[in-house]
Amino acid sequence: MNYRLLYFASLADRAGCAAESVESQATDPATLYAEIAPRHGFTFAPTRLRVAVGGRIVDWTHTLNDGDEIVFLPPVSGG
Repeated sequence: MNYRLLYFASLADRAGCAAESVESQATDPATLYAEIAPRHGFTFAPTRLRVAVGGRIVDWTHTLNDGDEIVFLPPVSGG
């Protein structure tokens, strides 16, 4: 399946991009994150992140569909 991934804040910095398209057999965000995290050196555990699919916050076990847009949202601090 093909997915469009969006990264924000420290994840975008670490990945060196704000977005990418990936081909994966992952069927849920948890499996997909486990695949991409080592490639980009992401160190956040999934419990520290939120995930959105199609603009909606979902659970890490949400079933993904071909063409989904997935956003991994890191914790941020503001001031």
